[in-house]
Amino acid sequence: MTRNIADIRRDYEGGQLDEAQATENPMELFEEWLALALESEGDDGNAMTLATVDSQGLPHARIVLLKGIDDQGLVFYTNYHSHKGSELTNVPNAALVFWWPSLARQVRVEGSVEQVSAEESDAYFASRPRASQLGAWVATQSVVIPGRTWIEERQSRFEQAYEGQEIPRPVHWGGYRVVPTMIEFWQGQPSRLHDRIRYEARDGQWQHFRMAP
Repeated sequence: MTRNIADIRRDYEGGQLDEAQATENPMELFEEWLALALESEGDDGNAMTLATVDSQGLPHARIVLLKGIDDQGLVFYTNYHSHKGSELTNVPNAALVFWWPSLARQVRVEGSVEQVSAEESDAYFASRPRASQLGAWVATQSVVIPGRTWIEERQSRFEQAYEGQEIPRPVHWGGYRVVPTMIEFWQGQPSRLHDRIRYEARDGQWQHFRMAP
């Protein structure tokens, strides 16, 4: 490595975040921020880090894509038999982090996790490109495989099996909804004196607070 990472600095500049901008429901503010992120970050604007905990209490994190927002929470899709699926079965809680560098903004979300309905998963699966639908059958996610050839051979078999047919959703593939109990909005500011507004769900109502940088 030729560059000393300890010397890397970025002085954040962006809009301010104050209590006057804090909507009663944090999902409204999140949707405003997401809309701007989709403009500034392009197709990466809905990328988020998903953190889960396994049965041993060990944390795991990876990038997934936000694919839906409703009154209950934030939705993503995956293989239910994957590591994250198993972890969510054992510990149905998760944390999400959105990072939008062009806006110097971050959003953290914590909450419980539930599977979406089969009908909702079916509708989203039907909207996916055919290649992605086949991919849900091909990928036995998170298991050890002998090599890339194994994937290519499996893909060929499923292409032949569903040639000229609609591809059904695998029962092991579908959506999860993160139901927030905490949402924190972070706006980068110069000198590391950032703006942070945190929402917490208490007795069925949202309350918000300004946090120290």
